[in-house]
Amino acid sequence: MKIFSGSSNKPLAEKIAKELNLRLSPVDIHIFPDLERRIRILDKVVDQDTVVVQSTSTPTDQNYMELFFIIDALKRSGAKSVSAVVPYLGYQRQDHIFRDGEAVSIDVIIKNIESLGVDRIIVFDVHSVKTPELFKIPVFHLSALPVFGDFVRKYYNDSILISPDAGGIRRVKILAGLIKMPFAVITKDRDLETGEVTAEKIEGLPKNKKIKRAIIVDDMISSGKTIIVAAEMLRKNKIDEVFVFVTHAIFSEEAPKLLQNSVVEKVIVTDAVFIPKSKYFPKLKVLSIAKTIADQIKKF
Repeated sequence: MKIFSGSSNKPLAEKIAKELNLRLSPVDIHIFPDLERRIRILDKVVDQDTVVVQSTSTPTDQNYMELFFIIDALKRSGAKSVSAVVPYLGYQRQDHIFRDGEAVSIDVIIKNIESLGVDRIIVFDVHSVKTPELFKIPVFHLSALPVFGDFVRKYYNDSILISPDAGGIRRVKILAGLIKMPFAVITKDRDLETGEVTAEKIEGLPKNKKIKRAIIVDDMISSGKTIIVAAEMLRKNKIDEVFVFVTHAIFSEEAPKLLQNSVVEKVIVTDAVFIPKSKYFPKLKVLSIAKTIADQIKKF
């Protein structure tokens, strides 16, 4: 088996390779003045099982094109199989038509991946559990929840889990089952035009019982505003500490500063998305999903 990486998250690919006792095979990525990319596989892959790691976070379009070119290069070079590891699946939130005239963007992405002859794909904590059903190739939908569960058990055992919205109830229920912890749900409203979020109430919060710590669990952070609104609401309900566990750190430019200055005690994320040093902040902690991915690859 040989493992390759695009440029979006090479540190994660290196950790996966180490878990597999492999070296990361080289990929020549040449960028022309007009920003077109030319991809060349430097190792021989004839009759080899291959893995390509590429999160498709910002810049999403660029990272997808790079993934497509690497897959095509592997297939043309005679690879026996190609497994795509896409920890963050870009465009996953555009999985149905919200308003007349819109494209279903993730469906377009999936068709492109399948047309290239990918044998299987690994994704992590997709926004909708229905997304894997859109694929015609085998999809291995992994989760960071067991990694989070181990960390919570070790450091924050006496807590209550919180879903920041109704859409995350399934996720919180799974984690609650893993670590035997109570949970509650914040109901919210989002303006589809402005994106502004308002929290309304907390359902399932124990009455007449002092709660010291709440742990918000979500699949991704972008601007951080939803998390901050939820955290402020929890503090208003006399909860002393609010921690955040999120798989995908899709930080906007303003997110690190907003989160650092918020009432949140700590933001724990995974390395599914590469976080540049410019977006690190004191309250941030990053856990790795490399072993989880490597363990799945070993089963292929």
